[in-house]
Amino acid sequence: MATTEQSGIEGQENQPNQVAPGFVGAIEEQYKKLKDHAEAYPYVWGSYTVVYGGLFLWTAYRWRKLRRTEDRVRGLQTKLRKLVEDEQSAVTASKSAQSVEKSSSISDKKTS
Repeated sequence: MATTEQSGIEGQENQPNQVAPGFVGAIEEQYKKLKDHAEAYPYVWGSYTVVYGGLFLWTAYRWRKLRRTEDRVRGLQTKLRKLVEDEQSAVTASKSAQSVEKSSSISDKKTS
């Protein structure tokens, strides 16, 4: 009778651990293993959380800093591009003014 009770208890214990076959079943089985391990070793999982959480925070900080730097560089490039365009337009305007003066002085010399 003891063997019947033991086999009945073993059958009941195995019942909850059985999972559906297939992909979903494999995922559920892996989740249960991880959950059991986390409950058995909370300090290990706490250290995982601290280490990988810190790594994530550092990565997020550096990513954000990189994006800010890129934005600042784009703004400076835009300002520089505008300054160069203004300078070039000023140079071409002065050259055209000088050429107009030269042409007018040449025509004045011809008439004299």
